[in-house]
Amino acid sequence: MIDLVKNFFGKTKEEEKEKDTSHDIPVATCALLLEMSQIDGDFSEEERDSILATVCRDFDMSADMARAILDASEEELKGSRDLWQFTNLINKNYTQEEKTGIIETVWRIAYTDKKLDKYEDYLVHKLANMLYLTHSQLIDAKVKVLEEKGLYRRGPK
Repeated sequence: MIDLVKNFFGKTKEEEKEKDTSHDIPVATCALLLEMSQIDGDFSEEERDSILATVCRDFDMSADMARAILDASEEELKGSRDLWQFTNLINKNYTQEEKTGIIETVWRIAYTDKKLDKYEDYLVHKLANMLYLTHSQLIDAKVKVLEEKGLYRRGPK
């Protein structure tokens, strides 16, 4: 599993072009979710469980593999200066629709405790910008998540 971390960074440009990103994308995505879960200073077991369930579901992984991805992501976050390395990898490999799905998941993590902290709000806006999503895509994703959680209901049209 430590190879996941080694594979994520430290490659030459030629190796970067040739390498398989199948493990890197889950690590990058999980790192964004971890950053969101920790930004308010309260990383709950519920948030951790939600991230693990998301990784299992979205990347079709076993619980053990998802835990390894989470551990690798935590290590990568500790060694990173910013989130660009993660969003850049996602931008290179994901469609707009897939990136919108990531933002939806980021919103789900932010609303795990049913409230939005100002730091969480700042981070999700920053991530949407780094993923080249429009403000409309960001808000649509937020509304979708709020409706799922029963925190928002659209009025009659």
